[in-house]
Amino acid sequence: MHRLTDKVALITGAARGIGEAVARRFAAEGAIVWLTDIDDAGVAIAAELGAAARFTRLDVRDEEAWVATFAQVLERDGRLDILVNNAGITGFEDGPAAHDPEHATLAEWHRVHAVNLDGVFLGCKHAIRAMRATGDGSIVNISSRSGLVGIPGAAAYASSKAAVRNHSKSVALYCAQQGLRVRCNSVHPAAILTPIWDAMLAGAEDREAAMAAFVKDTPLKRFGTVDEVAALVAYLASDEAAYVTGSEFNLDGGLLAGSAASPG
Repeated sequence: MHRLTDKVALITGAARGIGEAVARRFAAEGAIVWLTDIDDAGVAIAAELGAAARFTRLDVRDEEAWVATFAQVLERDGRLDILVNNAGITGFEDGPAAHDPEHATLAEWHRVHAVNLDGVFLGCKHAIRAMRATGDGSIVNISSRSGLVGIPGAAAYASSKAAVRNHSKSVALYCAQQGLRVRCNSVHPAAILTPIWDAMLAGAEDREAAMAAFVKDTPLKRFGTVDEVAALVAYLASDEAAYVTGSEFNLDGGLLAGSAASPG
């Protein structure tokens, strides 16, 4: 522990789920942590984490809000060392909806991309500018297993996460080209048990059976945990990963490796 001592980190979507777990792990590793979200539940989490944690509201779709947030970070802590672009939506937050390629509305397509992709673009853009002061830093973008394969019933989500994967590589190469020691990598969780699954499991008569059905094709036969994601993000944010950039990391219980069953 304490691999991130005195590093200044900003995490989006930090009020719950993966973002909250990353914030808690970073604090345990000694970082100064800025939790951002549109959900004010982050206020209580920051207070719990102590004097080295702060909360500020941030709508990742709003470029002016990004500029103001980074100005606040630099004014208070003098630099930015780590950005975790975690904020994201599936499109199903308000219940079932048509998100397949034929029936998804353009408005819904834009809504999902605005958070998942535009938010990452803006975060990377302004983090690079903030990190130029030291010439060093780590950007970790939370993509998804859905960014590596097609998802017919969630086309906008899959498209946005695929774009996050690709943009992470562009950012990594650009920073290297600029002579900056700013690294950028993407993390691709599959079924991680977070509140985002509540809408998908809503209405199930047997929640445990529904959960088992979701992971029946996963070789490890279970959901991943937010702490497992946070552990990987902490590594990528640390100096231990100083030679790691433009890479992608899957946390999927072996799902993309193939089938665990022997051929019949």
